[in-house]
Amino acid sequence: MDQSIPNSSYAESRGRLETYFDQTARKAWEDLTSDVPVSGIRATVRAGRDEMRNVLLSTLPADMHGMRLLDAGCGTGALALAAAERGADVVAIDVSQGLIDVAAKRAPEGIAIDWRVGDMRDRALGIFDHVIAMDSLIHYDQDDVVAVLHAWAGRANHIAFTFAPGTALLRAMHLAGKLFPRSDRSPAIKPISESKLAHAIGMKLPGWNIDFTERVSSGFYKSQAMGVSRK
Repeated sequence: MDQSIPNSSYAESRGRLETYFDQTARKAWEDLTSDVPVSGIRATVRAGRDEMRNVLLSTLPADMHGMRLLDAGCGTGALALAAAERGADVVAIDVSQGLIDVAAKRAPEGIAIDWRVGDMRDRALGIFDHVIAMDSLIHYDQDDVVAVLHAWAGRANHIAFTFAPGTALLRAMHLAGKLFPRSDRSPAIKPISESKLAHAIGMKLPGWNIDFTERVSSGFYKSQAMGVSRK
């Protein structure tokens, strides 16, 4: 593991995610990422996630034969499957054994993906041409996000990830979550200022460029994509 990451905050956030997805929300996420009917609110989240996945996939080559991709926080595996269909050698890792079980079950015959349960920072995962992290960093604060990117930067050429944009609405929702906790509430997102994040990346990853940013807003789904690559 990369020890540059603040262990206490990262480990606490990761632990909450593992508990939530394995003990509370596996069925809800299995439904959300399928085509079964869901509530109006969840439908906006599903539509937003579909749009964001397409944004991230659009940053990848159409032909990925000979390339290695890490899907960090792969969930139920839709992005990993799309990359594998383009010919990529895909390692898909998630903190939740339950979500990995769903992902592996959904993978069609003939699509070979290396499904893993563990820490997305793990050096043992190897070296990659591309790292994609869709909505897997939104529960971490800025310092942890930059530290995770730093950990990947030594083992990848391109990284595309999402974070929770620091909008007034999301900050208000975050505050409300702190004021009115509920046992089955999902782990809180951590809204981050795009400009402050960009500055921190410039300081901590001096050999990298920010290639793009793009926000997706669909009802209750608000997420910001950012891509970085070696200069």
